[in-house]
Amino acid sequence: MRHKVGHRKLQRSAGHRNSLLRNLAASLIKHEQILTTTPKAKELRPYVEKLITLAKKGGLSNRRLAQSRLQDDVQLTKLFDVLAERYADRNGGYTRVIKAGIRASDAAPIAIIELVDRDVDAKGKDSGPVQGADEDELEAA
Repeated sequence: MRHKVGHRKLQRSAGHRNSLLRNLAASLIKHEQILTTTPKAKELRPYVEKLITLAKKGGLSNRRLAQSRLQDDVQLTKLFDVLAERYADRNGGYTRVIKAGIRASDAAPIAIIELVDRDVDAKGKDSGPVQGADEDELEAA
């Protein structure tokens, strides 16, 4: 019996599953819309919504808790500075999952997961400086 069994295992070990959710969450915060399989999107939704709730509460302990779950300093800054202000008046429901058909190669169900009231310009752009590069080096390239 599967009573009180909570989440999908996604055919991965616990460490791999945690890394997957961490990377998907960082990508969703960065681009505010990502395309993935439907089960992954449905697992990602509560993970990200809890991170946004931590950011809305603010404080050092919540920032450290979010850092331990996200492991990305640039996206953590965006989460606490931009997204917390954007969703200050909303009581949950920060993400939506939209089914997008099936993938041609393996017939996996595909979905788009996006932040509600998202910034359309954020998709496909980097949200931070290039690590280890100066402005002079970037202009020379």
